[in-house]
Amino acid sequence: MTQKFLATRVSNLLWPRRAGVMAAMLLLGACVRVIPEGHPQMMPPPPPGSAQTQPQYPGTPTPPPPAPMPPANALAMGVHAGVDVGTLGLTNANAGPALLAFREACPRLTQRPDNSGLTQPGDWQTACTAAASWPGSAAADFFVGFFETALVGQGNAHVTGYYEPEIAGTRTRQPGFDVPVYGLPADLVHARPGDAPVRANGMTPFGRYDETGHFQPYYARADIDQGILAGKGYEIGWAADPVEFFFLQIQGSGRLKAPDGSVIRINYAGDNGQEYSGIGSLMRAKGLIGTGPGQYPGSMQGIMRYVHDHPEDGRALMEQNKSWIFFREATGDNLGGPIGALGVPVRPNVSLAVDPLFVPLGAPVMLNMDPALAGATLANGLWVADDTGGAIKGPNRFDSFWGAGEDARRVAGGMSGHGQALILLPKGTLARLGAQ
Repeated sequence: MTQKFLATRVSNLLWPRRAGVMAAMLLLGACVRVIPEGHPQMMPPPPPGSAQTQPQYPGTPTPPPPAPMPPANALAMGVHAGVDVGTLGLTNANAGPALLAFREACPRLTQRPDNSGLTQPGDWQTACTAAASWPGSAAADFFVGFFETALVGQGNAHVTGYYEPEIAGTRTRQPGFDVPVYGLPADLVHARPGDAPVRANGMTPFGRYDETGHFQPYYARADIDQGILAGKGYEIGWAADPVEFFFLQIQGSGRLKAPDGSVIRINYAGDNGQEYSGIGSLMRAKGLIGTGPGQYPGSMQGIMRYVHDHPEDGRALMEQNKSWIFFREATGDNLGGPIGALGVPVRPNVSLAVDPLFVPLGAPVMLNMDPALAGATLANGLWVADDTGGAIKGPNRFDSFWGAGEDARRVAGGMSGHGQALILLPKGTLARLGAQ
């Protein structure tokens, strides 16, 4: 998802996304109290008469045990030493793009706190100093010399894909282009401290203050579709197809291409603070996804086809996803993708969106995908975790960026695979953590 590409992605359509933008689908910071591994949390005894000490009478049903709490971050989940970097088969060709992306991440990596609990900003300084002048012709040696690998939990990874869509759109409203692309509304704000829980990115959610001064989520998708923001001057562009624009919002950034060939690049600027619902999962629950008569493929392309084929039902389905993404016009770097969570452009075939509670933002990540899953091995190799996504939540959950254009759309739309992820950490980190 900040300039983060909070926006989710193709991959987020089937799985519920939000931890609050880019969270998870299949196919289509915060203060955390960390309990070190092996140290039980000490809880005070329940007070007399509390629910935990009420006597059980005959015939009284026994309440189910509470669901286990998910690990707070990577450190709480458990970190283990992986294989030596020198055994990963890195070459200068396949490590070179990751070196460039890591170099770009370093100014933020050495300054910002790491919510995963694995590293401290100073841990990265030696590698970042070396990266500043390290030649690409020796990129493999760089990673072998400065890094060690770690498994978060068992390292069992789930990888999906996202891309930068290009859809028909114009800067001004004209016949055939009447779907508004909104910039940030004036009354959209972050909650003041104490008015809403802090998210994993360290910020409070977006929303608005009503006339009584109470914070609440911003208007939902259905409200915005029905024109509650119309005529207020927030439009920065106009799209031709509401379905294409809906999926661009899921990606979190994209390009509006006008009939004259001009292009407006738009990036995530904020969201309405409403819950994200993946319409792929809603379709699956209705029996609409599958290979039978009247069913549609579970890929992004299949879901889009259903919505186009059934406009009324499709609109109702889209409006069950209450989340709405607001945009800003982007300028500058046209070689990479949109600006990611670290404030640098995401790069095709090298940038990963991750959950920063489980992967340090800016860390290199080695993916090794199951070859039995068609297309998943395209994600094999060395990446850099320089983005986040609203549906990308939990340990070893990754969203791979594939760039723009039809090839990127095809790969990202069908990318869903499982395998192993190795997080590359500065040498000495595992010893400090006591990892085995």
